[in-house]
Amino acid sequence: MAIDKFSQLKQYLDTQILGQSHLTQCMLISLLADGHILVEGPPGLAKTRAIKALSDGIEADFHRVQFTPDLLPADLTGTDIYRPETHEFEFQKGPLFHNLILADEINRAPAKVQSALLEAMGERQITVGSTTYQLPELFLVMATQNPIEQEGTYPLPEAQLDRFLMHIKIDYPDAATEHQILALNRQEALKQAQVEVPQLSQANIMDARKACLELYLAPALEEYIVQLIVATRTPENYDPALANWLEYGASPRATIALERCARARAYLLGRDFVSPDDVQAMLPNVLRHRLLLSYEAESEGITPSMVIDKLLALVPVP
Repeated sequence: MAIDKFSQLKQYLDTQILGQSHLTQCMLISLLADGHILVEGPPGLAKTRAIKALSDGIEADFHRVQFTPDLLPADLTGTDIYRPETHEFEFQKGPLFHNLILADEINRAPAKVQSALLEAMGERQITVGSTTYQLPELFLVMATQNPIEQEGTYPLPEAQLDRFLMHIKIDYPDAATEHQILALNRQEALKQAQVEVPQLSQANIMDARKACLELYLAPALEEYIVQLIVATRTPENYDPALANWLEYGASPRATIALERCARARAYLLGRDFVSPDDVQAMLPNVLRHRLLLSYEAESEGITPSMVIDKLLALVPVP
């Protein structure tokens, strides 16, 4: 069964990326929900290793792109190249035609390059000149941001952030996990780390996506999902403080993302129904990058996480 293969893949990822179980779960959720993820965390926390390990465990090819200020859109999409021997132009595909893409430090690239990536994410196609090229059916972008050094960066506008299914924040591991990382590094250096790599086919993934959409979602829980998102647009109906904190709420993309992520989480946990716990667990990752805080909120030190906690406390659970 596909769920057994996903469980094996999760176990494999957790042996390769230590101390980041939340990240590995969210990667699988994004794979099942057919969305893209933005990962924010300090350097050296195995973000590249995580997406590479995921590509090793599934039938997919992987490409890493280091975003820099001098990158051009054609460096992502590809370009037409003139062949003198045939006197014709031939399209040379760029990195975006792979299944799994790591967009490393996406905020280092200028707006044109970011737009080229985000258009591919949203439309699943690339247009070069007058020709449109379809991207693979299995297409997942994991973009990263470094929260420490912001000099010379181009922050993603809110409308472009909305294209990401989830925004995941990761932090340093604890001391016990650090010891495990040292041991794993030694084993790999000595070539002693013999781990069986599961193989998940693209057909398995498509079947699992269909199974997620067929999970039972109670009408009352669907209403709960909608009300959580609507509350970000009309916070004055719930609490005056919340209304002062929020400048703009989340779009319908957030509603779709929350439902798809809750379904994927329930599937990974082996259930045939979606529970309120699934919705509440996924809400921070779905809303974190979609809430635009007011000047008053920022001046008071209010964070999106605090707003999300307030929403969970105010919106009644079915």
